[in-house]
Amino acid sequence: MDRFKRAFGRFEKAYKKFREIVQNQAISELFKEEFLIEIATKRFEYTFESMWKAVKEFLRIRGIECNSPRSCFKELLKEGLVPFSYEEELARMIMLRNQLVHIYDELQAKQIYDEIREERFLKTFEQVLKALKKVVV
Repeated sequence: MDRFKRAFGRFEKAYKKFREIVQNQAISELFKEEFLIEIATKRFEYTFESMWKAVKEFLRIRGIECNSPRSCFKELLKEGLVPFSYEEELARMIMLRNQLVHIYDELQAKQIYDEIREERFLKTFEQVLKALKKVVV
């Protein structure tokens, strides 16, 4: 349970930082777009990584082994902690995270930046966070 609590804490902290960078208008006015893109995409990547690892630890406690984001999210949906309506967003997050790891093109980075700022990704992170928070408390 301690490993899960630590993983959950990292996820919660990462989510708050990601939310701040995509929702805080003052930050957008302080930095050039290229810096915002770099910061936001890195925060998205870190939030995603911490989310799936928290899910992995949660499932491990329940006796379910999963070793990839896809398999962990599939199990999380099967367990009923997150509604199946989030399945598409979770799959898209995996794809975007995989693209970010190998991105070298500014235009592609901008496209991903524009997409990860969409409310649906914040809501997906938030939904998983809420589901896991019930277990921590």
